[in-house]
Amino acid sequence: MSTLAHTMMTAARSADSGLNGPGELDRYPYGEANGADRVGAAPVWDVADQDLGRMGRRAAGSRGRGLHGQLVQQLGQMIVSGDLGADRPLVPEEIGQRFEVSRTVVRESLRVLEAKGLVSARPNVGTRVRPVSDWNLLDPDIIEWRAFGPQRDNQRRELNELRWTIEPLAARLAAGHGREDVQQRLTDMVEIMGHALGQGDPITFARADAEFHSLLIQLAGNRMLEHLSGIVSAALQVSGGPVTGCDRPNEAALAHHSRIADALAAGDGTGAEAAMRQLLTVHPDVERVVPAPREH
Repeated sequence: MSTLAHTMMTAARSADSGLNGPGELDRYPYGEANGADRVGAAPVWDVADQDLGRMGRRAAGSRGRGLHGQLVQQLGQMIVSGDLGADRPLVPEEIGQRFEVSRTVVRESLRVLEAKGLVSARPNVGTRVRPVSDWNLLDPDIIEWRAFGPQRDNQRRELNELRWTIEPLAARLAAGHGREDVQQRLTDMVEIMGHALGQGDPITFARADAEFHSLLIQLAGNRMLEHLSGIVSAALQVSGGPVTGCDRPNEAALAHHSRIADALAAGDGTGAEAAMRQLLTVHPDVERVVPAPREH
């Protein structure tokens, strides 16, 4: 095994118990009620009153995001889950009291949520939750929040459909770019995935998988595609189990990754694109929404 592979395996194992993956976050307990039924009403903070307060207080120590990041996380989850429905007013004073944070923390958190399209702040109107049509659905945080809320099935289906569009094109463009350093790293990632699969180490497999896809998109040489690499990373994080984010490692997936790397090294764009489509079709969610390539 190469030095890079050994280093990554060691780092993944050492960080195993403290992984801040999607399944280990302090999450607001999503309600299944439809937030649209409560449009225009004042925020109902007592849905899980004591739990909300506890989560706000323990946030900094448990996740390292600080009060600001924790408040963005909690409010974002509540909005995306529907517990704070469209046009719901958000009163900064009430938020500050409930989460025991300062006005500055509340103000900065609401600005972040506004930048994501989740809320709007207007003079004489205040801050209100915006409808789904206004959300930045490509924002990695919103992708995560949707994937672990009531909209989880739709989010994962949409991500798989989007990956089907992005990644085969990236694979075709990446072929023959002559970046030996990146090509070597792709090969290293395949090696790491193979070793992790044999060792029953899904966390290391998932990390190498994410690195592989990120490198491939970078190698495509298209800055607009590169800008979308965060979407692919988010998709890999939420596509599998809630604890590891692992994309169900198996021999078939490993073989397709290896074929992609070999095609890229040979400058075979058509082969790389075909192998990527086969890899994406391995996933059950994709099989339901995207047909396999036709034989000609």
